[in-house]
Amino acid sequence: MFTEELRAIDLLSRVPYGRVATSMRAMPFVAPARHVVAGGSVLLCMHAGLGYHRACGGGVVAYGADNFSSDEMDQWSVEFTGTAEIIEPTAPELEMFGTGPHRVDGEPFDPVYMRLTPQFVTVHTLDYSLERRSEHVA
Repeated sequence: MFTEELRAIDLLSRVPYGRVATSMRAMPFVAPARHVVAGGSVLLCMHAGLGYHRACGGGVVAYGADNFSSDEMDQWSVEFTGTAEIIEPTAPELEMFGTGPHRVDGEPFDPVYMRLTPQFVTVHTLDYSLERRSEHVA
């Protein structure tokens, strides 16, 4: 793996959720997903009841996550673009995901899993340290 990919994987491992984007019936959509990093791949978990996994499986998707809601001085976002395949995760991979939500849009959570093998990786950083320090100076 290249340095940028390793950095993106490291950053991604710091947050549990992101957004997967692709198109369904020629219309773009973005949906929330839980992720874990395993062996250079990004594993995604989504609610099967929404049907979004059918549009993702076998197709090219983008997956992005960020720490924008944190109080960290350095904000970042990562995006992975590649082919997603629907999988049955191994027992250790399932353990990495932990428990999911109880309900999604009022329905019982029904997990479906995908493996995203990144072909393109992008990392963006925003440094607010000077502005945030000056906001707190008396």
